[in-house]
Amino acid sequence: MKKLFKSVCIFLAVIIGAVIVYGWHLSARIEKRFSSRLWRIPSTVYSDTTLLYPGQRFGPAHLREKLSRLRYSTVSTRPQKKGEVRFSTASAEIYLNDFSMPNQNRPGSLVRIRFNRKVIKSIEQVDDRNLLPILELEPEEIGQFYGPKRQRRQLVSIRQVPNEFIHAVLAAEDGRFYDHHGFDPIGILRALYVNLRYGEIRQGGSTITQQLAKNFFLTPERTFSRKLNELILSVIIEWMYEKDQILEIYLNDIYLGQSGSVAINGVGEATTFYFGKNVERISLAEAATIAGLIRAPGRYSPYSQLDRCRQRRDDVLKAMRARNWISVEELDTARSQPVRAVAERVSVKKAPYFLDYLSQQLEALYSSDDLTRLGLSIFTTLDTRVQSAAEQALIRGLNRLEQTLPTLKRPDPTRQLQGAVVVLQPKTGFILAMVGGRDYNTSQYNRVVQSRRQPGSAFKPFVYLAALDALTPVSRLSSVPQTYQIDGKLWTPENFSKDTEMDVSMRAALATSNNRATVDMAMRVGLESIVDQVARFHFTTPIQPYPSLALGAFEVFPLELARAYCAFAGDGVLPYPLSLKDVTDDHGQVLNQRHLNIENLITPAKAYIVTDMLRSVVTDGTARALGTWNLPRSIAGKTGTTNNFRDAWFVGYTPDILGLVWVGFDNGDSIEASGSKAALPIWADLMTSIPDYLTGADFRMPEGVVRLRVCSESGLLAEGRRCPRPVEELFEAEKQPDRPCPIHPAQGPLKVIIDGLKGLINPQK
Repeated sequence: MKKLFKSVCIFLAVIIGAVIVYGWHLSARIEKRFSSRLWRIPSTVYSDTTLLYPGQRFGPAHLREKLSRLRYSTVSTRPQKKGEVRFSTASAEIYLNDFSMPNQNRPGSLVRIRFNRKVIKSIEQVDDRNLLPILELEPEEIGQFYGPKRQRRQLVSIRQVPNEFIHAVLAAEDGRFYDHHGFDPIGILRALYVNLRYGEIRQGGSTITQQLAKNFFLTPERTFSRKLNELILSVIIEWMYEKDQILEIYLNDIYLGQSGSVAINGVGEATTFYFGKNVERISLAEAATIAGLIRAPGRYSPYSQLDRCRQRRDDVLKAMRARNWISVEELDTARSQPVRAVAERVSVKKAPYFLDYLSQQLEALYSSDDLTRLGLSIFTTLDTRVQSAAEQALIRGLNRLEQTLPTLKRPDPTRQLQGAVVVLQPKTGFILAMVGGRDYNTSQYNRVVQSRRQPGSAFKPFVYLAALDALTPVSRLSSVPQTYQIDGKLWTPENFSKDTEMDVSMRAALATSNNRATVDMAMRVGLESIVDQVARFHFTTPIQPYPSLALGAFEVFPLELARAYCAFAGDGVLPYPLSLKDVTDDHGQVLNQRHLNIENLITPAKAYIVTDMLRSVVTDGTARALGTWNLPRSIAGKTGTTNNFRDAWFVGYTPDILGLVWVGFDNGDSIEASGSKAALPIWADLMTSIPDYLTGADFRMPEGVVRLRVCSESGLLAEGRRCPRPVEELFEAEKQPDRPCPIHPAQGPLKVIIDGLKGLINPQK
């Protein structure tokens, strides 16, 4: 007997020892996993702020759209809480949210914006009636870095969650959460009774802690060994952590539905997705609705299963009343309310191509693990209105082109007609919008920064810039057909249109995109000097001194081309394209700050003269179709079309904004349309959608530029009425003509009288 007792004791000791060792092993795993989750805060990416000021073309519709994206709630009375807005016919009252950014901290307050139709008339601080010269709206959240999966989360502290919301979750999932130690025998027996009574699974016996143990460490398979592991893990978790810590992790981790391909995890994200509210503002009925989703989000969805959803909500409310967590009056009031979720929106990545580009820039600063756990705030240059306008303009433009030319349609979405748009602030290099393709879900290939394409005539401004060292805009160029030899092969450039003039000015050649005249000019100024000039713009593609260089025969990245044009719009200064402005930690301390990186590349005088010639492209040349779009006249730009219509381009800019549009097939198929037909309408559509960026301000003429009246034939000063076709032209001050035209000499009085009589006798001449 003693021997048996000793054997049993040894056996039990071994079992207990094994359990202790196993428990110690599990506790180490739990510590590692839970500690990382307890302190794992996703990094949040924000857009740039939005500036409002009197005189700005920013109407009520634009403001309503902007505030909706910032999650302001529209109310019918004067706003009483931060995050509320009331619109009337010609004004808006906004109770601003607090917001904090590097070097600025603005507390929320009530302001009133008055409109004169689509223009801001005034901005007033309501409490003291002070008029504000400028108002800065907080940035929008545009994305998060949270693990490798596409999940949406708004992490919340348990202190942010109202008590009635916590009680709703406990009533739905674990009413005795604060009374048990990881598993609940009473709950298991009660669930067993209810399920046997109704003949179906109506209640589960797992506690919240067990659910966490299963979600974090185990597979969903239903086996005895898995259930035993779940129970052991639950006990260890309860021993290691406080109840509120466990509940907080649960509230932030629980799966609550699906939006397209994006999972909705956590109560913070769910309240926004289903009811358009922050968790602090959720009502009792709404809290019970979300708590009811935990069991089966698809089965009880307020979008697709409204009756089931309401019944489940009412069951949760009854369970809350049974535990005296709400009164009878609160129960009746909540049950009487309809389930009214906000309009379902499939959650898609905002500015996905921009975020991909941003993440590549962030890789130089932070590891992917840092981005998913440090709770960084990443402030960017993105303007969400410009981004949205660019995305929509591209889709409309490509659809319109396919309707006009049905042969461009491709049944395979991976081979369909593509496009790219990038929008910059020319003086800063800030990237306001980036659209790398037609549909990010179909193709994540970012054509703005990953695709090299021939720019065609969109490259010509850089050739003309180099020519300004030797020529002026009034210099005459030959459009006579000529043949050149390249690597032993003969090449004869052809004009896109059948021009009759064999002699054109430099300005006219650029405006009409005259290929023969451009190559003639390039050969006159020297190909090597053009290569040297172009190299200063930091194109990454090697450029060879071939005559075809003048027509954009080499390949460029669209972002590089857009950046290079910024030098013309920005007084000769070449900026570095920026997507990232500031990075702060979870305490608001600045970790990284990107400063403007600019380079004085060309003189302001040369930049202005090139810009003025590019304005002729818009007023009199290949981009004159912009005149039908009701846009300001202060626009400069250049179309581009490559051989066999493989690529269509338009780059256009004002003093405040620059946009590039490319259209083509990835495989180089012909799109059967030029830059003026395919790309320019997309650019124009985009610009009409963001009128606040089109102020109408003109390009400022810098010092060192003079405007003179000259003879269009000789390029020299036109005096009096001698020259038959005088023009006004721009010159660098040191290159201005200083003598009169010799082609049309001064006429004596007798010759003037004779010529006048000839005109009367023979007027057709």
